[in-house]
Amino acid sequence: MLTDSFKKEIVDEIARLDDDNQRRVLDFARALVAAGKRGVSGKRLLSFGGGIPAEDLNEIQNAIAEHCEKVDRNEW
Repeated sequence: MLTDSFKKEIVDEIARLDDDNQRRVLDFARALVAAGKRGVSGKRLLSFGGGIPAEDLNEIQNAIAEHCEKVDRNEW
């Protein structure tokens, strides 16, 4: 855990920053916390393997290739 003097040092340094940089520090701290969180183990996800039939996967892949990989430059 943080010692009181270390907490005070952090707060003092942050207080010297403008509002935008204080927000950046807060966002960074939140990102560090989020990065430390772990998701579901791979073992628990294995049960979902093979849940989508191969035909459907091919159909999805074809739809993506036909409709999502093209750019219509006149669309906008």
